[in-house]
Amino acid sequence: MKSILGIAAASSLAIAASAGAGEVRMMWYSDGVEGEVMQDLLDRFMEENPDINVILDNVAYQVIMEQLPIQLAAGEGPDIARVTNLKEQAEHWLDLTPYVEDPEYWRSNFGDQFDWMRPDGTDIIPGFMTQLTLVGGFANKTLFEQAGVEMPGEGATWDEWVAAATEVQESQQLPAALVIDRSGHRITGPLLSSGAVLKGEDGKPAPLDAAAQDFITRLVGWTESGQHMRDVWVSAAGTTYRSGADEFINANIAMLYSGSWQVANLSTKIGDGFDWVAIGSPCGSAGCSGLPGGAALVANKNTSNPEDVGKVMDFLARQDIVKEFSERTLFLPAHKGVIEAGGLDFQTEDPQAKAALEKFVEATGALIPAANEIPAWRYANAMYGAMVNRISQAMAGEMPVEEIFPRIDSDIAEQVAAADGGQ
Repeated sequence: MKSILGIAAASSLAIAASAGAGEVRMMWYSDGVEGEVMQDLLDRFMEENPDINVILDNVAYQVIMEQLPIQLAAGEGPDIARVTNLKEQAEHWLDLTPYVEDPEYWRSNFGDQFDWMRPDGTDIIPGFMTQLTLVGGFANKTLFEQAGVEMPGEGATWDEWVAAATEVQESQQLPAALVIDRSGHRITGPLLSSGAVLKGEDGKPAPLDAAAQDFITRLVGWTESGQHMRDVWVSAAGTTYRSGADEFINANIAMLYSGSWQVANLSTKIGDGFDWVAIGSPCGSAGCSGLPGGAALVANKNTSNPEDVGKVMDFLARQDIVKEFSERTLFLPAHKGVIEAGGLDFQTEDPQAKAALEKFVEATGALIPAANEIPAWRYANAMYGAMVNRISQAMAGEMPVEEIFPRIDSDIAEQVAAADGGQ
């Protein structure tokens, strides 16, 4: 197997080389059917532009994460790539401004995410998000109905959702009322919605303030009382990610807080087992915000065909093309015009999945500015890791919750110093 993987990696390096004149190579990974959809779109592009041949290199996600950075660092790589590691590789992206037909169109429709993927302090057009992901919640509608508990409505707070889910837990004798994925990323939206200021004026992580400490204290309290599912957090160590989706799929909880990427998973695994709905993000004093993220299509500044690359990117960034891509792949669009126009017709036979996707599209309108800044923040991962590790220790009873706050601040400071020292 090792030799096969080695051949595959070498092959990936070979196929990913920048194309010659009249050719554009695109490195692409797929979670589902999006590779097939992209090939179809590129075939139509080439019909309209017969002088440009676009070669789509479908690769494993590990190639994007492990091989592409090596190629970029060596001044090589594909002309265009689909990536999720946006900010840390920003120095390698081509400024598309001189190569796209209408830069203002790009700024108007994709500009809110440009800082996620361009070097700090620059105003380049680096590419566009092929899809957004959004952190948010799901509720087991059948369990709520069986318990005779009304689901909280728009604007409901975290306390109101936990209280309602707890009523369901007690009525239906569930192991827990809810679970939030074991992830610092996942609790960042609730912290910001609670009014926490996580990013200091100097751009570095701020010490956990009263709002952050209050939400974390409540989260640990919900865990100690058996409302929040303890095992999801304490059965893993360090910064290990663990999703609570299986607990929701198995109807062990009334509420899951995860994200839009779970929609297809829930649809496939739950089937007609029970009714479920997306609920957006519960509210705090500062808003009802999840945390955005996603994947982007970016161009390599080492390309020898920037004009052709610009034409390909212009085509794929067209409003009608973005709308079609989103509908066929069940991804949330990042195109402002597509979102504002509404009327997305997601191509799924599951009405619950379709309704959930529409709910997540609606929830993008509730994002608060502080949440939109996080994907472009280079210290976000340092904060995520420290929080999930120490909060888990408090949930496990290894130390009182009030003792984890200075430790989180200290852990983050160490990570920041290490990151700055590596510059």
